[in-house]
Amino acid sequence: MNRLLIIICTLAVAFDLCAQPKSKEIPVLKEIAGLSVIKEVYPTAVSVEKANAVWFRIKDSKNETIGYALSSKPFTTDIKGYHDATPVIIVMDLERIIQRVAILSHYETAGFIKKLERQQYFNNWNGLTPDKALVKKSKADSYSGATISARALDSNVELVLKLAVQNKLAK
Repeated sequence: MNRLLIIICTLAVAFDLCAQPKSKEIPVLKEIAGLSVIKEVYPTAVSVEKANAVWFRIKDSKNETIGYALSSKPFTTDIKGYHDATPVIIVMDLERIIQRVAILSHYETAGFIKKLERQQYFNNWNGLTPDKALVKKSKADSYSGATISARALDSNVELVLKLAVQNKLAK
């Protein structure tokens, strides 16, 4: 009888421990500055200058324009990924061909962002002009486990590209 009571108590405790809700993940801010992303593409970049409401000029030490950038940050605070806003930066060359798309400071789960990077998600738009990139759709659904984040990133890219096309920069 004692053995049976011990087994029942052990099972009850084990069941109770298993039934405890898992602790929620605490989002951690991953800070990513736009200039650091730009320097990955243009190591000689020293500053970024606002050209109009959407476009930025990338400048070198001689104050010459060496490329362009778009940031979704001021326009997309209401587009949320799994944890919070997912702003992106789009870096382009002088011909306004996309060289890099990257996420800026965010609270997304590091593993999901790494998964998107491994699957070349951020390269979807490379080699395209903003107007051609608008018609290209990434396949967010194919990035299982990161679909919420990928869809938010898609929305950020699409919105800032639309704004860039609407607010064309004079050559």
